[in-house]
Amino acid sequence: MLSIPPERRDFYALVDVNNFYVSCERVFDPTARGEPVIVLSNNDGCAIARSEEAKAIGIEMGEAVFKIRDVVARHKVRMFSSNYVLYGDMSARVMSVLQQFSPRLEVYSIDEAFLLFDGFTHVDIDEYARQIKEVVYRHTGLPVSVGIGRTKTLAKAANYLAKRVYKTGTFYLRDDAEDSLSQVPVSKIWGVGRKRTRWLNAQGVFTALELARMPDRLIRQKMTVTGLRTVWELRGISCLSLEDLIPDKKAVSCSRMFGRPVEDLASMEEAASAYVARACVKLRRQNLLTGYLHVIIETNRFRGPYYNNALGLFVNPPSAYTPLLSAYAKLLVRKIYKEGYRYNRVGVILTDLVSERAGQQYLIGPSYAESRQQRLMETIDRYNSKVNHGKIQLAAEGLGKPWHMKQNQKSQRYTTNWEELLKV
Repeated sequence: MLSIPPERRDFYALVDVNNFYVSCERVFDPTARGEPVIVLSNNDGCAIARSEEAKAIGIEMGEAVFKIRDVVARHKVRMFSSNYVLYGDMSARVMSVLQQFSPRLEVYSIDEAFLLFDGFTHVDIDEYARQIKEVVYRHTGLPVSVGIGRTKTLAKAANYLAKRVYKTGTFYLRDDAEDSLSQVPVSKIWGVGRKRTRWLNAQGVFTALELARMPDRLIRQKMTVTGLRTVWELRGISCLSLEDLIPDKKAVSCSRMFGRPVEDLASMEEAASAYVARACVKLRRQNLLTGYLHVIIETNRFRGPYYNNALGLFVNPPSAYTPLLSAYAKLLVRKIYKEGYRYNRVGVILTDLVSERAGQQYLIGPSYAESRQQRLMETIDRYNSKVNHGKIQLAAEGLGKPWHMKQNQKSQRYTTNWEELLKV
């Protein structure tokens, strides 16, 4: 390991919520604590999150539910349908708490964030990590693991050690902690995938410490500059900066598998309208407009004759007005729909995104940002967010929605819907 000048006191922390989806469910259903729990994918198809108890009885990530029904029954496994509204809100709460500890924060995923502690001089790093863990739990009820190191890669490794090796919940990977690095498999190093792991193992390299000691020339030759940066980061040389500015989105999409196969055109149009409406809400939250609408339809490639198709059109001027984009989506569906097929998916993708203020204006009349359309959408969004998501919707989205994906074991939207608040 390279020695770092003592006057430099910059650290990275990686904060990761343990078994995030499961932990969110347990916050509002304490009876699930200590029990084997799994959270299911769209249409309740397979396990996408598992508690430690579920892992211990052999349930694998991504395992199909129909294959583990006996295990579920024998061990009384609790199953929850995915509740993305709840998970998204809980994630936002965690990130808000983390900003109390550092204004330099990079949201890496829904359950992970990097923090940069720059200019620390007289701070007990171990104690600071414990404070982060305790305060996040106190404010959200979610358990987290905290790893701290001189670089982002070392912070990731420290998080692995905190969670899987020492099981302390927090760990500070010091500059001279070679014993600790020797306990991190190369397969668990951030940026080292399966292919590189196989090559490293063939060279007799199995741990992060062994990788950090490899010659630069060989690493660059076999693992490119990206691999060399990883090695330098393991040595304590920071090569990856904090991405605390969220890059502009290139596209917004909404796609779901149907709860049952759909054959009629009317249901396909309803689904396309409903998904466009959801995508438009995402657009407006970011003050964006779309200049291109893309619609995809598909059947199940493993059941019956297979058919898929896609079609798009330009939206000029760019817009986020749901009725307009819904009408366009229905038009596209009608053009690519074929009778005699059992469809299992519709998807919409909005691209060519521009900000509301930068959107093209009509030669005569206001821009979208100044229009009655924008004010109407703003009013509906505000009402739906305060009262009940989707309470006001287009008739084109349908009412019964028999095609809606299965979520038979979905928990309530405890934190975002007044009608579903937890009753004590």
